[in-house]
Amino acid sequence: MAHYIALIHKDPASEYGVSFPDFPGCVSAGATLDEARAMGAEALALHIEGMVEDGDALPEPSSLEAVMRDPENRDGVAILIPVDAKAKAVRVNVTIPDDALRQIDAYAEAHGYTRSGFLVAAARKALEAA
Repeated sequence: MAHYIALIHKDPASEYGVSFPDFPGCVSAGATLDEARAMGAEALALHIEGMVEDGDALPEPSSLEAVMRDPENRDGVAILIPVDAKAKAVRVNVTIPDDALRQIDAYAEAHGYTRSGFLVAAARKALEAA
């Protein structure tokens, strides 16, 4: 299992943002630090699943020293996100009432999720609470 560095950062008028130096463009956010970590892990997993499906090679995880050498990364808090690159995304067909789907999409967009990413995160949260 590989571990990639995520950087959590916070601007005064925003949620906690999460970015991945090894995966430019893979970002997420959360209202709390714990939510940001969880959503970041989900975003990274989905990003990697897409890369695997496309046949793209995954980068080797950068060292903390290499990441923090970049001055733009120094305002973030570095955490490690474990990744199982063997996980495979599976397309499913579900039926959801249209009003619920509109609410899901609005929430996902406002919080930096894809629809699928939000539904998976919500399901995992419910499963962990059970």
